[in-house]
Amino acid sequence: MIPINISLSHYKRADIQEEMIINSKDREVVAKFSDSFSKRPDVLRNQSDILELAKQGATSFHASEELWKNPLQIDPSMKRHELDNLRIGWDLVLDIDCGIFEYSREAADLVIKALRFHSVKSVSCKFSGNKGFHIGVPFDAFPEKIRNEETRKIFPDAPRKVALYIREMIKQPLGQRIMDLEKDNFNSIVEKTGKKAAEMVYYNNKIRTLNTEPFLNIDTILISSRHLYRMPYSLHEKSGLVSTPLNPEKVLLFRKEFAIPKNARVSRHRFLDNSDSKTNEAKQLLMEAYDFSTKQENVKLREEKDFQLPENALPEELFPPCIKLILNGMDDGRKRALFILINYFTSIGWDYEMIEKKLKEWNKKNKEPIREVYLLGQLRYHKQMQKKVLPPNCSNEMYMLGIGVCKPDNFCPKIKNPAQYTTRKAWGISRNKAKSSKNENANQKAKASFSKTL
Repeated sequence: MIPINISLSHYKRADIQEEMIINSKDREVVAKFSDSFSKRPDVLRNQSDILELAKQGATSFHASEELWKNPLQIDPSMKRHELDNLRIGWDLVLDIDCGIFEYSREAADLVIKALRFHSVKSVSCKFSGNKGFHIGVPFDAFPEKIRNEETRKIFPDAPRKVALYIREMIKQPLGQRIMDLEKDNFNSIVEKTGKKAAEMVYYNNKIRTLNTEPFLNIDTILISSRHLYRMPYSLHEKSGLVSTPLNPEKVLLFRKEFAIPKNARVSRHRFLDNSDSKTNEAKQLLMEAYDFSTKQENVKLREEKDFQLPENALPEELFPPCIKLILNGMDDGRKRALFILINYFTSIGWDYEMIEKKLKEWNKKNKEPIREVYLLGQLRYHKQMQKKVLPPNCSNEMYMLGIGVCKPDNFCPKIKNPAQYTTRKAWGISRNKAKSSKNENANQKAKASFSKTL
């Protein structure tokens, strides 16, 4: 925890206050107090608000990626179209965290280069305050419409697609950079990441190559309605460091020492600065991301074409080992686990009332429970999409393998997906019952026929 004298000394600085107020324009802003957040929705009205909240014990400040006509009008009970009408736009914030500061720094540089490759000029960057970086593109850089849909309304779908696309672009060059950084010492990477060697290596033309998927985290599924990011110049509770904006072209030169509160300086490179952004400069990026997403969805559809949604909810005794492990409670990977559970339950015939009850029971078992407003928000978003989607496949590096719940039993080699495990088992039981019933009927007929001969 950050000592009160440190936080007060930091947040009383007029230059820090000024930058935070500029960043808060049209955003919902939430202060964090120890292990809880201030009541939502809230905003920063003037610079004195920041110091006053710090005096009350606020240690950090978090702002919405979405831009609102009036953030104070936001209500958790609002339907999607009501939020769409209130939203005036959204900024793209890519949250990069590889778990290792040096790896995250390399990933951040590659993300910036990928955005530049797509002709995006108004790119900004800041140190997250702990082990990662935030890369930002202001809403003004995006086109007003994409595929005949207003861009302001396609949150969180659009930033999710961009994040997945960028992640795919950089994973191979990032693997090479990390190998170079570690001087081809693969064991060092295994030791630092805590991942299994088998998860992180594959062979390309007999050359051992690093697979970064198990630890390359660019916030994708975590992007949701009213999603927050740590504001520039906010302190970070775990590290005590400042979330510091920096020159995106010099991210590789950044050192954590620059983010010690007493060393923090206001950068001339403002995070999410839209003063020089031009409409449509990020159009190519968005189009490419949508095309990539369409290709991925087509692959997914081919995998799902033989999957038949059960008519009734399938029972817990048919759950696969990975789902049972998740339901025991998670130390890490809770949000990815939530994504898995929601898609799994809807794929095995559970209704949303059943799912909500089970998710609340599960959340209590987590080492650190997910905020209920986030949990229910994810469930509500899935319901509004009105589309059943299978959970990630068993081989998915980011999910089942990435959160360490893939512990196969004897039935697992026969399937590719957790939902498929349950439906196939249910089908097998149903078939055996049908066979048993058929045999019983045959026996009854045989007995009856035999009786007639007596």
